[in-house]
Amino acid sequence: MRRTRIVILGAGFAGLQAAQSLAGVEAEVWLIDRQNYHTFVPLLYQVATAQLEPYHIAYPVRRLLRRAKNVNFCWAEILQIEADRQVVVTDRGEFAYDFLVVATGSRAQFLGISGAAEYAFALKTLADAIALRNQILTCFERATQILDPQARQALLSFVIVGGGTTGVEVAGALNEWVKGALRRDFPTLDAHSVQITLVHAGTRLFPEFPDALGDFAVRHLQRLGVTVMLETRVCGVSADWVELEQGQILPTATPIWAAGLAVAHPKLSLDVTVSSTGKLWVQSTLQLADYDNIYALGDLAHVLHRGQPLAGVAPEALQQGVTVAQNLKRQLRGVTPQPFRYFQKGRLAIIGGYSGVGRIAGVNLTGFLAWSLWLLVHLIYLPGYRNRLFVLLTWLQSYVRRDRSVGHILRSASSTQTVTQPLKSP
Repeated sequence: MRRTRIVILGAGFAGLQAAQSLAGVEAEVWLIDRQNYHTFVPLLYQVATAQLEPYHIAYPVRRLLRRAKNVNFCWAEILQIEADRQVVVTDRGEFAYDFLVVATGSRAQFLGISGAAEYAFALKTLADAIALRNQILTCFERATQILDPQARQALLSFVIVGGGTTGVEVAGALNEWVKGALRRDFPTLDAHSVQITLVHAGTRLFPEFPDALGDFAVRHLQRLGVTVMLETRVCGVSADWVELEQGQILPTATPIWAAGLAVAHPKLSLDVTVSSTGKLWVQSTLQLADYDNIYALGDLAHVLHRGQPLAGVAPEALQQGVTVAQNLKRQLRGVTPQPFRYFQKGRLAIIGGYSGVGRIAGVNLTGFLAWSLWLLVHLIYLPGYRNRLFVLLTWLQSYVRRDRSVGHILRSASSTQTVTQPLKSP
């Protein structure tokens, strides 16, 4: 007789946590993902800005599941979910399931802006981070060889679209890189000629934080030399410029897109309700309506907390993974699943220049304290003792000596091929 089979789609924070929490249950568990490693997404921007190597924030999924003897891993592309047959179709075959957990995450959303998908550099995967790092280094290398001042200035101008956490983190880290390692590595270039512009459609940065913290972030970035443009919308992107709705053209060879995410789920052969953002509506137990054997969680699920949708950060996904595992254990025992209750531990974000913002237990934090807590929290949650050690040592070098150990342009890395975008003179 076949054991009860639980299939989990996606090895991000939510899916991996669910799989680990199901260790030892009387069921056969399968975790399926297109990559055989888990990416620590909060540190992607540090790979993109040459602070960390890619392998510092990637950890093999199979190694994370070693102690979970009943949990299997399959490296495959997920193609379709056929709920009527209770089957997941992949490029490596079909997986029948008794219970299904869908945690396939999100992808970059370009909001229909002309040229954004073709020319802008997103920052959602490890391949994205490597491609962006390649581009930035290539721009500096090319700038040393070009005599035309306008063409050189476009190479040294960086436009970041989106003033949420990712956009602000990239702006601050890129500024640190320019004033530190790149200034030393490219002495023939004037570091003051590098222009970093952060464009945001909203009225303030960090919309997920209180107003005071968003205002602090603007002032701090401006002190660092970053140009912040609020209430400014982008209407077009090319390989050479970013166009604003007001008609202004910002010349740049490197448009960086941090303006939003869209859900990324396989084709679904089931009738589901989606929110205005495309997320799957779930019950309080994280089960799909009319499908008590299918759960959705992480960036994919529309989950309310105190009447507002969750923001889609890692702590939320981790807690959802634990709740889903507990509910599956309940169902295996014939017990009714329990509602998901999110415990808000606080929020932290890093700005750059040894400064950050945060809100913990109702108290706003700014400056060095918030920056230090951010580093500590992410070091603790990073999987793998070796990764933590290397990241700690790299941070010491980076922040104490104001230097970066990474300076090479990679045409390919691990299992992903990345090609630097061709540059054109404006």
